[in-house]
Amino acid sequence: MQNDVLRTGPLSRTVLIAFWVCSAVHLVLVAADADPMNSMTKALLMPLLAVWVLTQRGPRPVVAALLLSCGGDVALEIDGLFLVGMVLFAGAHVCYVTYFVREGALDGLRRRPVIPVVYAVVWAGLVFFLWPGLGDLRLPVAGYSLLLTATAVTAAGHGLRIGAGGALFLLSDTLIAFDLADLPLPPMNGLVVMATYIAAQYLLASGIVNRLRA
Repeated sequence: MQNDVLRTGPLSRTVLIAFWVCSAVHLVLVAADADPMNSMTKALLMPLLAVWVLTQRGPRPVVAALLLSCGGDVALEIDGLFLVGMVLFAGAHVCYVTYFVREGALDGLRRRPVIPVVYAVVWAGLVFFLWPGLGDLRLPVAGYSLLLTATAVTAAGHGLRIGAGGALFLLSDTLIAFDLADLPLPPMNGLVVMATYIAAQYLLASGIVNRLRA
């Protein structure tokens, strides 16, 4: 994993601490099923991470991806706005994929061609497995999951930290898809979803910033 070369000014440290404190509080509230407080803390997570990226002079597409993710987080907490949330997260993935490709992800993947092949097999297998239980959400989930997988693939073209972020994002949203398809879920599924999601976004954001500073 890359060495840390992140900026550590007072504002940057304060925002990052606020992000991790909010993350910890949110996970505790999710574990306790403490609505609506967990929805409130969820809405703060990605804006805090976006501000941190700005303090690091990180790329604007990453800030846009985090803010779109925030919109998706909020929409998913409101009845009837699931598809809106999916569209907002799809926009976030477009931002990530565009940035990764622009910064040379395809060159990295040419040196490791097995990565896109593995992810393509995973995507096809998941769609096939989930399809019967998705009902009217079949096409939206298939399309969204393709963008999600593209994020994971192109992230893997930029090294271990960013690649791990993409993989965790795929895992987190796969668990949500299992819930949509009424398939068996792990214990404390909501907690696992949020823990992997928070870790994914942080690894993506910090990995990108770290790479710019290297």
